[in-house]
Amino acid sequence: MDEAVQFGSRWYLLLLHLLLFARGMDLLSTRLATPRLALEANPIARRLGWKWGLAVNVALCLVFAAWPLPAVIVSTTSLLVASRNFQGVWLMRTLGEEAYQRWMGERLRETQPSLYVGCLLAQTALVAAVGGALALFSREWIPFAIGMGILAYALAVLIFTLAAVWRLRRGRSRLIAPILGD
Repeated sequence: MDEAVQFGSRWYLLLLHLLLFARGMDLLSTRLATPRLALEANPIARRLGWKWGLAVNVALCLVFAAWPLPAVIVSTTSLLVASRNFQGVWLMRTLGEEAYQRWMGERLRETQPSLYVGCLLAQTALVAAVGGALALFSREWIPFAIGMGILAYALAVLIFTLAAVWRLRRGRSRLIAPILGD
């Protein structure tokens, strides 16, 4: 479904609630993991901070709710990002942002870069395979959009994680273990 839905219609409100929930979970998981955004991998989100980040996310939800396909793609990606964030929240909160960064930095320095990058590529390729298969073999727009959201998630994990590791290896950043919230 690539056509817009009418503002305020039942479809619009359904998509708006879906987007607000998904983006809200991403923001909540990020807030729990890194209250000061020290572990945030997205430089735009880091620069916006919490106040502006929340406002931008609400505005984007209001806009994307008018287009079903991107709304489902963004919602799928956001829920997967939130899930990934929640996976590590317990450790980040237990250690604290700075101690977690140090600990992850030490682990990365002890690991051969090719092993780390190889595992990252395998992880994202497997997730992308699921999303790609779902998108490729879908006959309806909703499973197609979910598949595209899974692909977008795999790409985001790959890009943000590689960028963080690259900055770490070059000694240009304190960012050690990215999380993908906004």
